Amino acid sequence: MQRPSGVIPDQPGSYQFKDVHGRVIYVGKANNLRSRVNSYFASAETLHPRTLNMVTTAASVEWIEVRNEIEALILEHSLINRYAPRFNIRLRDDKSYPFLAVTIDEQWPRAMVMRGRKRKGTRYFGPYPHPWATCSPATFKQHERLGRPCLLFHIEKCSGPCVGNVTAEKYSTHVKDFLDVMDGESDEVCLRLETEMAAASKAQEFEKAARLRDQREAINLALERQQMVGERDEDLDVIGVAEDEFEAAVQVFYVRKGRVVGRKGFVVDKVEEVTSAGLSGRIIERLYDESPVLGIPKIVLVPVEPEDAKVLEQWLSSLRDSLVEIRVPQRGDKRELHELVTKNARQELDRHRMRRASDHTARSRALSELQELLNLPEAPLRIECYDMAHLQGTNYVGSMVVLEDGLPVKREYRRFKIKNVPGNDDYAAMREVLTRRLSAYISERDQPVNERGERPGKFSYAPQLLLVDGGKGQLGVAEQVVRELGLENEIPVASLAKRFEEVFIPGNSEPVEVPRGSDALFMLQVIRDEAHRFANRFHRELRGKAMTTSSLDGINGLGAARAAKLIKALGSVSAVKQATLEDLALLTWLPEAVALAVYQRFHS
Repeated sequence: MQRPSGVIPDQPGSYQFKDVHGRVIYVGKANNLRSRVNSYFASAETLHPRTLNMVTTAASVEWIEVRNEIEALILEHSLINRYAPRFNIRLRDDKSYPFLAVTIDEQWPRAMVMRGRKRKGTRYFGPYPHPWATCSPATFKQHERLGRPCLLFHIEKCSGPCVGNVTAEKYSTHVKDFLDVMDGESDEVCLRLETEMAAASKAQEFEKAARLRDQREAINLALERQQMVGERDEDLDVIGVAEDEFEAAVQVFYVRKGRVVGRKGFVVDKVEEVTSAGLSGRIIERLYDESPVLGIPKIVLVPVEPEDAKVLEQWLSSLRDSLVEIRVPQRGDKRELHELVTKNARQELDRHRMRRASDHTARSRALSELQELLNLPEAPLRIECYDMAHLQGTNYVGSMVVLEDGLPVKREYRRFKIKNVPGNDDYAAMREVLTRRLSAYISERDQPVNERGERPGKFSYAPQLLLVDGGKGQLGVAEQVVRELGLENEIPVASLAKRFEEVFIPGNSEPVEVPRGSDALFMLQVIRDEAHRFANRFHRELRGKAMTTSSLDGINGLGAARAAKLIKALGSVSAVKQATLEDLALLTWLPEAVALAVYQRFHS
């Protein structure tokens, strides 16, 4: 890449490196754009190998000027979320953790499990590693219509608001008590329970007294599990980090009102050169980018003061609407708590290394073996496998699954409905699927840069090995499609037959001898079986929809929209078939004539 022409401003802003196809591969921010961008064009000896790899991959650099450092921070993070650049730090295993949520904005607030973004009118507690079942709005409305409570009521896990078993005032008291206990304000609740328990015992209402005793003990047990680590008015997040040259494990403990109310962890891929201070800043940016469910605390404890700490504090303070401090704990209880969190991070990094070591060695060996055995020009870092599924030619579907670096990448999986193949013809179906997939790749590859979307398209990347499930016949189809599209020198093909696990490649009449029990054969079997599973699941979904449609089809007054609403209300097609006329009559939106027609269809 050549040094950019033109005058680079010496103002704050964000810069973006792009590859030859116009894709954004790295996004950065700087207080002085000119100084920062020029630093990438120093001699190769002074650049870190990962930075040098990014610069040599890049074909151009662009920049956006802003007014101050905070705007540069916000813009950089927005661009990273939009483009997902391959050379920016990636946080893996950052799944959506479940929270205990209380829907206080509803007439009858419910305790339930929620994931994802924060919702207005809801109080959150957690995150917790193990979710549990709760009452959904659909279940509540269904039992409200039926006038019968669910199992949770009968096992005394619910007070039965759906059937009017509890008054609104009493239910509000239950909700307030629950929120107080979860907030750690349990003294008043426990005192009232003890008073009521004593009164019930004096009145010889021993069952009621026992129930109140169990409630009090359950509260005490819950409070014991919430470790007290600070003062009652302290809200803070404690971030522990353990890192090596390539990865870092991060653990976060959430402390609210002095108690540890939840924790989460994730692993960071250090695909760019980054110091410990830079990594600390990246973690904070990621943790608080989208309205954290538990909110932003007054204090964030970190192992190393991040780069641009003052800018991050200003950013967090603006999100919280009050002062936020980023600290490195030096002594006392907070130092001990931070050491505990860091110990958790070190243990997680050790576990991750052990898992990765056992997997990485085998995967690297498998990819090297495949390159040698199949005469590939390079190790197949991206493998795509295709399979078909149908039932006597009906609901014909195809699947495409992907391995990258030997690991499944489910976001890249694709499903195909066969459109132009009458009857049972696997060869024609395979031809259609491969033609559609590879034609889409060519179309996206040849599209002008200024007409492309912000993110790569669904078929932007070519496989370094295209594998089809089957023998010589399926291989011949794949080979022909690749040749017709002019990709024979770009995309190698192979097939794996189920019967004897034989691998065929073009130009060889005999199967390639892939040793039994080898890592290479195991990797091919894994992706072949995954493609088979994925295709069969899609086929079953389509077949199930077809069966659903046919069983409710032809009922007078029951169109597609009303049928879907009926299934949703009762829970399943089987429930519709078994419903009594009285059950159907409880659905006020369903006309009596239609309810009678549905009942007569399955009870004639």
